[in-house]
Amino acid sequence: MRFSSSLSPCDARLSRRAVLGLAAAAPLALAAPGTASASGAPVIGGERLGLAGVQVQGDTPLPKKLTARAWLVADHDSGQVLAACDAHRRLAPASTLKMLFADTVLRKFERNQTHTVTDADLADIPAGSSLVGIKPGITYTVEQLWLGVFLRSGNDAVHVLSHMNGGIAKTVAEMQAQAEDMQALDTHVVSPDGFDHPGQLSSAYDLTLFARHGLRNGDFRGYCSTRVANFPAGGKKTFQIQNTDRLLTGAWGLGTYKGLIGVKNGYTSNAGNTFTGAATRGGRTLIVTVMHPEPGGNGVYQETASLLDWGFAHAGKVEPVGTLAEPLSEGGARGTPAPGRQASAHGAGAAGHGGSSWGLVGGAGGVAALLAGGVYALRGRGRGRRRAAEDGRHRR
Repeated sequence: MRFSSSLSPCDARLSRRAVLGLAAAAPLALAAPGTASASGAPVIGGERLGLAGVQVQGDTPLPKKLTARAWLVADHDSGQVLAACDAHRRLAPASTLKMLFADTVLRKFERNQTHTVTDADLADIPAGSSLVGIKPGITYTVEQLWLGVFLRSGNDAVHVLSHMNGGIAKTVAEMQAQAEDMQALDTHVVSPDGFDHPGQLSSAYDLTLFARHGLRNGDFRGYCSTRVANFPAGGKKTFQIQNTDRLLTGAWGLGTYKGLIGVKNGYTSNAGNTFTGAATRGGRTLIVTVMHPEPGGNGVYQETASLLDWGFAHAGKVEPVGTLAEPLSEGGARGTPAPGRQASAHGAGAAGHGGSSWGLVGGAGGVAALLAGGVYALRGRGRGRRRAAEDGRHRR
């Protein structure tokens, strides 16, 4: 059976400047750990997912105008990856990393448990963060804090829950351990909120793992599918918060996507837009992750919707190109390299975060893959600034 491994649309059209600027790095890239076949170590999810470019079986046409640097379509129940593009490319995740935060912390506190917020709980929130509006001296339930995380992507809610969990450092360490247990070895956690921090990276494959794991939990599923909620403002006063997932709410000129469950969107000026969405139709649930499409406030949602449409139209008709790994603690088979040694065309290990802290990590997927990735790194900051203006400079 024929298959596609085209470098388009994930890889950029190279500019002369990008070619000249990266030519000197090519010998180093060729010497670095590369794909499964080059390194001898298995690629998590299957060798096809370690290849650069689009991976889909047969001649099945994919949606047009896919501009994302990486994306993946998977069946929630079976774990089959129906199609992907640069699945293991390591990119800044923005607030989609909050899915891993929830996977790690959500089960630790009862929904009706209360916490009175202190100044210390809010002292270490990065400047410019998205906030739900938590105030010191107000008592919140755990359920309200999680609604702040999922609906408004509130870094203040994340930090309060992290302090309840024993602090930021402890929570980051637990998130990293959780990622490794889930075999999400492209992920390196620096903060629990997904804000711009050098070296904080994940991949379309890993974000899909986080979503799949979370959706198995009823509370996670309920929070990420909530459209609006009332949030405490002190005393008996409340204010309404709305989910920033535009496919769920139909905001900003988008219609709601039929059958959408959630899950989590993200945006920062350096990371760009990221989104993992899940939807159910005809008894089948699909998960799509889209990372860093071309500028445009609705682009990440439109490309997600197109890939969901494609998945529902072709699920059961196309052969999978890989699988989603199960957590080791839940019986998942360990066919993986050691933590930090993910064999991928786009990652050389957790310790090597590459020349661009915000973009992909160069690997040995060939000079073409390195050059294609490098042009995105050169464009990343300008693209982020343009998208910030279009999105009203709201950082999620």
